[in-house]
Amino acid sequence: MTSLDKNVGAVKKVLTSEDVLVFEFISAGGKKFAAVYADDICDKNMIGELAVKPLRDVKKGDGFDKVRMLLASPEFKESNKIRDAIKEISDGNAVVFVDGESDFCILGLKKPPARAITEPPTQIAVSGPREGFIEDIKTNSGLVRKRIKSPALQIKQIKSGKRSDTNIAIVYIEGVCPKGLPERVEKEIAENKIDIIPDSSYVSSFISKRPRSLFKRCASAEKPDVFCAKVCEGRVGILVDGSPIALTVPYMIVEDFQTSEDYYTNSYRATVLRIIRAISVLIGMFLPAIYVSAQLFKIQLIPFRLLLKISSSVQGIPLSPSIEMFLTLLVLEVLNEASIRMPKYVGLALSVVGALVLGDTAVKAGIISTPAIIIIAFSAICLYTVPDFAETTTTLRWIFLIIAGSIGPFGVVVLSAFLIGYLVTENSYGTPLLAPFAPLVKGDLYDSVVKANMYSLKNRPGALRVGDKVRFKNENKR
Repeated sequence: MTSLDKNVGAVKKVLTSEDVLVFEFISAGGKKFAAVYADDICDKNMIGELAVKPLRDVKKGDGFDKVRMLLASPEFKESNKIRDAIKEISDGNAVVFVDGESDFCILGLKKPPARAITEPPTQIAVSGPREGFIEDIKTNSGLVRKRIKSPALQIKQIKSGKRSDTNIAIVYIEGVCPKGLPERVEKEIAENKIDIIPDSSYVSSFISKRPRSLFKRCASAEKPDVFCAKVCEGRVGILVDGSPIALTVPYMIVEDFQTSEDYYTNSYRATVLRIIRAISVLIGMFLPAIYVSAQLFKIQLIPFRLLLKISSSVQGIPLSPSIEMFLTLLVLEVLNEASIRMPKYVGLALSVVGALVLGDTAVKAGIISTPAIIIIAFSAICLYTVPDFAETTTTLRWIFLIIAGSIGPFGVVVLSAFLIGYLVTENSYGTPLLAPFAPLVKGDLYDSVVKANMYSLKNRPGALRVGDKVRFKNENKR
């Protein structure tokens, strides 16, 4: 058995899948070669251009040095360890074995299936860039490099997942990012041993101080402009191969109330929209609980004329206010889940049928009152004004509703105080979740609920404790 057959046999002994192909060819001088690659994720045309054509003039007596000089791949490595060959083939690269040589060549020819760059479905903006991340980490890294051309930009590649060997990129700007933060993020990812990482949400749970907490510890971004802006502020970005959602740390809750469009429109308009979002979230969380607790415990909280309308609407309803609100909210969640999971057009029809037919029928049958449907529907609309925070606020709405139906307004107040106290003590990599309000960072208030003009945002967020604090300089005073 020749050394070529021995090396190929050693690879095929481990990579037994039928899509791992072996392409054997002979040069004009009689030298034998074998290219081994994974059919689905390797560029087969480039094997012919970068391996077969350059090696056609190799003579039988030529050594490995001659072969190495002729191969012209931009991504070229050499090794003599079969485990390296197995790893590179699984990653999408091609390995070229040479007859009579223990060393082999690795050509970077990976070409995984990828969709086109489109606008992300959940972070749509009227003004601003339309590009969104896709599932290919190289494309995503390119979108970042396209916007940040600074030599201080660092993109560190690591791998995680015992079986998936997923590529993960840690992105930061040296000199701006707090010292030690990239290394800390890398360590926390490396400490978690798991078989496969199909999405960035797995990494998000790895780097969370308290993975069981209701509140997340890292922000997400589907648009390169948002991601790059956060990295330039001093955060560490995380790109995961196979996921169109990037992560950034440290995280502050105020980030979820900011959108990319706020920075492309008038500052006054952005301020008004942020205030509306904040008020909407509070209404969405507390409105069902306040309505139930007022009906059961503190009916004097409801204005008299409104109370008369509500009394006439709930007359004859067989359910108590808390159970009625609970069932209405349950029906809404079921309809929401069904409309998401079902095919697009069927889901749209289901939403219309559920909202109009089912709701109208329930009211006419005297099972559910009109105010309950109005409150739950308005609450749901309010919560989704901040979609990145909706997962947390939806759960909190359930908790507040249960407490309100059991204890009343006192329970709602106590739970609110506990929630605020919990958030005040929590942090993400040393940055308080409630910053810049608790603790108060006056300089950061210009880009919190209030959006000041660009001339007022001269410094990077102080809560992040960045290295280079100045991000904007202008000679003219404004």
